[in-house]
Amino acid sequence: MTPSQPSSTQPELPTPDFAAQWSSARRLHPIYAELAREFVIDTPTCADLEAGVDSPGRESVEQAQKWLNDMDERVQVHQLRQFLQTSLVVEPDGLIALLQHFLAKASKSDSVRDKIDFLLVQYFSQGAPTDLDDNGADVAYVAQGLEPVLGKVDLKAPVWLNGLDRVLDSARRCRSLDELLHGGVLEQGRKAKAQAGDLFYLPIALVAFTRFGYLMRRVFFRLMLADLNRILDGLTELEEKGVETIDCRRAQFSAQEPIVRLRMICQSWKVMFQAEYSSGQPLRMLVDLRASVEGALGSGSAAEGQGIAAGAASAAGAPRAAAAVAHIAGGGKTSKPAEAQQASPARAAKAKAQFAAASAEAAEFDVAAAPQEWNPDAESQPGNKK
Repeated sequence: MTPSQPSSTQPELPTPDFAAQWSSARRLHPIYAELAREFVIDTPTCADLEAGVDSPGRESVEQAQKWLNDMDERVQVHQLRQFLQTSLVVEPDGLIALLQHFLAKASKSDSVRDKIDFLLVQYFSQGAPTDLDDNGADVAYVAQGLEPVLGKVDLKAPVWLNGLDRVLDSARRCRSLDELLHGGVLEQGRKAKAQAGDLFYLPIALVAFTRFGYLMRRVFFRLMLADLNRILDGLTELEEKGVETIDCRRAQFSAQEPIVRLRMICQSWKVMFQAEYSSGQPLRMLVDLRASVEGALGSGSAAEGQGIAAGAASAAGAPRAAAAVAHIAGGGKTSKPAEAQQASPARAAKAKAQFAAASAEAAEFDVAAAPQEWNPDAESQPGNKK
C-alpha cells in the first residue's frame, strides 16, 4: 500500500478567534500594565486596549497580541513572582487568565515553563486552607484544587514523577535553611523539571510539580522559622553574657551590629515569614546571620573565620543593606543608624526598592545551591517506559 499523495492545494489554516483573543487581552491588560509600571517597562501599547473598546478591528487585536508577547519577553520570572506576591491587583481569576495565556503558547521556552510552574503553585497556595497538612496535600487533593485551570486530570502518574517524593524526603531531613540551600536538594528539584521536557505539560505532571512546589514552600517556612528562633535564642544568650554588639559583616550588616537592633529585625522577619513565600525575602542574610550569632557564641567560630574575608569585602555596602533590611522588616519604623535616620522618605523608598530588586534576582529556592545530579532510578527517567 502506497501512501496517499499530498494535495496540490495548501490546507486552509484555521481562522483566528479574534473575539477570544481580545477577551483574553482585556483580562490580562490591567495585570501587565501594572507590571510595566512597577518595573518601568516602556513598550508601545494598543490604544483600543487602553480604552477598553468592546469590538475592535483586526489590527487592534493583532497589536494587543504583539504587546502581550513583548511583555512576556521582557518580564522575567523573578519579577512576576515578586509582583504577584506583593501586589493586591491580581485575584484568583487573574492567575487563571495568566495560566491560560501561558499554557496556550505554541512554543514554550524555559522561562514560560518556570512562569507556569510558579503560577500553578501560587494559585493552589492561595486556595489551600491554612490547616492543610502535608499528608492531606496528596495528588488527588492538588488536582482537585487545580480543576479550574486544568480540568479533570487522570491521576495515573508515570513512574518518573516518583523522584519528586524522594527530593521532598531529602528536604524534610534538612535541619537548617543553610543545609537545604547547600545540600543539593534544590538542584535536584530544578533538574527534574528541566529533564521532564515537554512531558512537564502533561496534566498529571503539572499537578505533581505543583504539589512538589507547594510542599517545598512548607519546608522553607519551617526551616526559616527554626533559624529565626535559633538566632533569637542566641541573641538572648549573648545579652545574658553582657555582649551588646556582634560582627555581622558576612550577613551584610556592620562589624559592630547592636544586638537590640538585630532582635528587632528578626522579630519583624518572623512576622513577614508567616505571609506567603516570596523570593524577595533575604534568605541568604538569614543563613549568614545565624552563622554570625553562632560564631559569637563560640559554636561556629571556624565557619565565622572563613567568612571574615568575604565579610570585609562587603563591609562598604553593609550599612546601606542593613538599613534597607530594617526599613523593610519594620515597615519603615525600625531604628536605623544615624545616616539612615537622616534619610528622606524618597531615599528610604529607593533603598527598599533596591534591596527588593537585588534579592529577587535569584529564582525561587535558588540561593547558591551546590550543583548535584538528579539521579532517580533508571526506569524512572522521563521518556522511559516501564
